[in-house]
Amino acid sequence: MSTPPAPAASAAPGTRPPSVTPAPAPAPPTRRPALDWRVRFAALSLIWGFSFLLIKVGTDGYAPFQVTFGRLLSGTAVLAVAMAVRRDRLPRSGRTWGHLFVAAFFLNALPFSLFAYAELTIPSTLAGICNATSPLWGMALSLVALSEDRPTRRRVAGLGLGFIGVLTVLGAWQGFSGLDVTGTTMALLASLSYPVGWIYVRRTLAGTGPSTLALTGSQLLLGTVQLAVVLPVFTSVPAHVPLLPTLAVVALGALGTGLAVLLQYGLVQEVGPTTAQMVTYFIPVIATAAGVTLLGEELSWNTPVGALVVLAGAALTQSRARSSSGPPRRVIRASPLSRN
Repeated sequence: MSTPPAPAASAAPGTRPPSVTPAPAPAPPTRRPALDWRVRFAALSLIWGFSFLLIKVGTDGYAPFQVTFGRLLSGTAVLAVAMAVRRDRLPRSGRTWGHLFVAAFFLNALPFSLFAYAELTIPSTLAGICNATSPLWGMALSLVALSEDRPTRRRVAGLGLGFIGVLTVLGAWQGFSGLDVTGTTMALLASLSYPVGWIYVRRTLAGTGPSTLALTGSQLLLGTVQLAVVLPVFTSVPAHVPLLPTLAVVALGALGTGLAVLLQYGLVQEVGPTTAQMVTYFIPVIATAAGVTLLGEELSWNTPVGALVVLAGAALTQSRARSSSGPPRRVIRASPLSRN
């Protein structure tokens, strides 16, 4: 952003100002988005909250890797159009492409595939709640991997509270009876994959030349390539193309991966990453409501109660105590490079 020119000194009343080169005309005001940021925030929450329902519907007709490939392909197409409209260029550095390849694996290919496999055996409501543990994983990992993130009592308490919430959701006092351990583990590993990718991006791609949109579009492209390599090995060509699962996969990619990234990108620019990150706390609520009302998934008391405890713990891990002196501590947060 360029600094506006300093205003010329005003002359005394009744005198002629000295001859000076006129200051350039001020830049036109930045065009405001057509929709208020609160509307876009609500839309992003709904899109990401319904993603777990769309995954469930998609896996009714396609293999998990096929769902992930279709999701990435549709999302890449949306971002390619956005990049063309904004005339953003792809990164030119081979080093950047190498880092993006790793980021695509941990932020897209791996978690998307794990969630798809998990929802073969667990309800979409549980997958959405497992996704909400990402800030907890992120806090725990940042204490180890990022030297500037020091533990505080509040953040450690948040981590412990979130762990209690996870145990409540899983019904630990019942010996996890009725719970598919493999599917739940996959969902939790998917939520762990996101902060691993965030930390990697923060260490390697922060402050690089290309725009966030260009980096994200390139990352999704690489994730699509990774799944294209995996598909022939682990899946076969579908015998038919079922309508509803196909529409779910396309919507999952175009809306839940492509449009959602653009919405998040705009929110971060307008209201900052802290406010934009609050969408994380609405996703499990919407995912639970969608799974129960539209898919008829059962919901026991411990699931919503545990989810609220998880969200409270996650909020504590992302909070910072006010300090009168010293620089604020940096907290790891999701960037537009990442997606749920």
